[in-house]
Amino acid sequence: MEFPEDLKYTEEHEWVLLEDGIVTVGITDFAQDSLGDVVFVELPEVGTMVEEGKAFGVVESVKAVSDVYAPVSGEVVEVNEDLPDTPELINTSPYEDGWMIKIRLTEPGQVDDLMDAEQYQAFVEKE
Repeated sequence: MEFPEDLKYTEEHEWVLLEDGIVTVGITDFAQDSLGDVVFVELPEVGTMVEEGKAFGVVESVKAVSDVYAPVSGEVVEVNEDLPDTPELINTSPYEDGWMIKIRLTEPGQVDDLMDAEQYQAFVEKE
């Protein structure tokens, strides 16, 4: 199980990479492993406003259908166009090719409230 040190994490098992006021969001290695083989992904359109803690998309696997929650509030500025045709990227590369959306932050301080890699690893070990 991977826990990259340069990312922040949520209790809903999303990861966040902050770069110049834009956050890239995906689901963690732990989440994709728990879901099993991902077969469908639904993402919002560019320009959609998302709110911290609210669902922005859906990941469907052979085991379950799960909402994906926005770790921060802001505007969706990019979506991973590869995921609808190759949803298995979430399984094979959750932290690189399997990213889901990019959000322009409206409240930058929200990132500070997320867990670091060490905190997230301790969190999943309790699950």
